[in-house]
Amino acid sequence: MKNIHLLLGMVLCSSIAFAQNRKIPVDTTVTTQHSVTINGVNINYTATTGTQPVWDEMGEPIAALHYTYYTRNNVKDRASRPLLISFNGGPGSGSVWMHLAYTGPRILKIDDEGYPVQPYGVKENPFSVLDVTDIVYVNPANTGYSRTIPETGEKVDRERFFGINADTAYLAEWLNTFVTRNNRWRSPKYIVGESYGGTRVMGLSLALQNQQWMYLNGVIMVSPADYRVFRTEDPVSSALNLPYFAATAWHHKALPSALQGKDLLEVLPEVEDYTLNTLLPAIAKGGFIANAEKAAVAKKMAYYTGLKEQDILDHNLDVPTQFFWKALMKERGAYTMGRLDSRYLGIDKQVFGDSPDYSPELTSWLHSFTPAINYYLQEELNFKTDIKYNMFGPVHPWNNDDDDVRDNLRQAMAQNPYLNVLVQSGYYDGACTYFAAKYSMSQVDPSGRMKDRFEFKGYRSGHMMYLRREDLQKANDDIRAFIVRTQANGKSAKY
Repeated sequence: MKNIHLLLGMVLCSSIAFAQNRKIPVDTTVTTQHSVTINGVNINYTATTGTQPVWDEMGEPIAALHYTYYTRNNVKDRASRPLLISFNGGPGSGSVWMHLAYTGPRILKIDDEGYPVQPYGVKENPFSVLDVTDIVYVNPANTGYSRTIPETGEKVDRERFFGINADTAYLAEWLNTFVTRNNRWRSPKYIVGESYGGTRVMGLSLALQNQQWMYLNGVIMVSPADYRVFRTEDPVSSALNLPYFAATAWHHKALPSALQGKDLLEVLPEVEDYTLNTLLPAIAKGGFIANAEKAAVAKKMAYYTGLKEQDILDHNLDVPTQFFWKALMKERGAYTMGRLDSRYLGIDKQVFGDSPDYSPELTSWLHSFTPAINYYLQEELNFKTDIKYNMFGPVHPWNNDDDDVRDNLRQAMAQNPYLNVLVQSGYYDGACTYFAAKYSMSQVDPSGRMKDRFEFKGYRSGHMMYLRREDLQKANDDIRAFIVRTQANGKSAKY
């Protein structure tokens, strides 16, 4: 049932040879057969995992990228079947997160809220989108099993891989090869990226069109990181945190009864309106804001966040997220809160301080993801290697210069009437907040002429909203509906 296929020119290596060399093969595939029940329907599928080279201008391999590719069996017309290309973020993160917890046919053994349980492992994903699309999960250089060639040393040209524009350029070229090898040029294509992957897929949307002449039907951003928001100290970056503060305080029942008695989705529109129309201009005034106005804003912020007015005033209305994670629960059990998902609680050495000692949500996730991906790839997909799977790989320093990915996406959409965008965010994500994602959407196309091609979906969880079973189902349903809705179905690509 499990067949190993090596591409031409490769030498078949035993697991002993891998152990002796501890090098990933440059170009290889392993193919296995499986089945899964999705929404009550049994689906047989093929899993192909392996490596494909990145070449330089002379045709020499300079990296080997590991991927896992799922195709539904018994599809009569593969040309009309969509292909979903999936990336995670970091930068430096392997594709494990969405692969083994979100859209793929297997997911982690975790409880319904996303917490680890032993024994570790995987189970069927009854909500996977494999019923409507084939999926490939890609590990960029130095993440997962992917490696540069050579792996270390001065001979590695890091500028070819580790930066916003370098990343999109070589990945676009790699995808051209992948699509060609797998005969998917006629298929409707979608790219999805989580966190930094949001930056990646915004850039890839134009790189694929203008460098590879590959046109997409959809870009999906999951908890997207927009560095033109995060890596600034301007009033916008600070003010956009307020709706997240309110959502998290609501979850921990830290708001006044007038707000706590409402549903979360009744509270957030009010806070969003206050953020844009009152808080943002107040912070923009800086030290020249009138004392009375500053006091009034601090009082309202305390009302929306559960923080103390004096703490807000002491921060000049610019409350750091690190302080919030430490302060909100200080008198409610002295817990800290997670950065990526503030439903998770932690315990610090000292209650005093301005930031938590560690990220309780990330340590919780690594509990279950690390053993699961190592078990799954080696024992169920039969990819045997002694190479370490890099949950987070050595990709830094990362070049963030010339970050034009917002305009890249705008131009790709303008050139391609088929191209639509779906953004998914968790309300309790304190790293890539949901309102920052909404703001980024609004800034892609200042003209507003393409706003009907953007769609936002929010969930009552954090950065990896899919870890919560209720949101796993809802978020997959949202992707499924987006893919079905945005296929051309014979409609011409024109305005």
